[in-house]
Amino acid sequence: MHPGHLGPEADPPAELDTGDAHPARVYNYWLGGKDNFAADREAAEQVIGAFPGIVAGVREQRAFLGRAVRYLAGAAGVRQFLDIGTGLPSADNTHEVAQALAPESRIVYVDNDPIVLAHARALLASSPEGATRYLDADLRHTETILREAAATLDLGQPVAIILLGVLQLIGGADDPYQIVAVLMGAAPPGSYLVIGHPASDIDPAAVRAAAGYSQRVAPMFPRSRAEVARFFAGLELVAPGLVQLPDWRPEPGPRPAGPVAMWCGVARKR
Repeated sequence: MHPGHLGPEADPPAELDTGDAHPARVYNYWLGGKDNFAADREAAEQVIGAFPGIVAGVREQRAFLGRAVRYLAGAAGVRQFLDIGTGLPSADNTHEVAQALAPESRIVYVDNDPIVLAHARALLASSPEGATRYLDADLRHTETILREAAATLDLGQPVAIILLGVLQLIGGADDPYQIVAVLMGAAPPGSYLVIGHPASDIDPAAVRAAAGYSQRVAPMFPRSRAEVARFFAGLELVAPGLVQLPDWRPEPGPRPAGPVAMWCGVARKR
């Protein structure tokens, strides 16, 4: 066990209330990780009971992240990544995938869970040629994210902004479309936006049930394909466009037996 590892039986940081489930730790449980507590596991199992496909969905999302970052660091030539709502480190994190192809890549991770912060400091080691930094911030605080990210990233050069499994936590009152517009507005032409988002129009009854159980962790707002497409307004979607997770540039290997209730896409700022 890595000295920075916080498994289910480990002592959490003193300021952490483990009686409340947190989205990052619930996702960790669905991914098969050990960095979660009883409240997280209970909430995760309730959602699984309502929507068994959630486990395949979050694992497909992780696989999509790897394919998207390989595309961006490879064919697209991107060397800077702003990964917001990164969650707990696991295999094939953004910096590992990017720096395997381009060691000089610079990555800033953003999350708002103290356990994620502890893990990031312990585990997210950069290549010597590049840089990796973690910011403790909320997606809604775009000015803070952009200001602090600028200490590591050159926002005058193209950057890939990654929002996987996080926009569904932002309801209409906080205007998620404006949040994305502000982030992309701060990025120069040649930058990219990567989104993975739970779908309200794929297996809708099960998704509604899962969203209901998720209220205990955090409000969840699944969106339709048309609603997710709005996040890419003014950007040029990379082929194959806005699709279900397994359909974005799939690699050889087994595929999910049924539909995956999450939309994803990668788009370029012209």
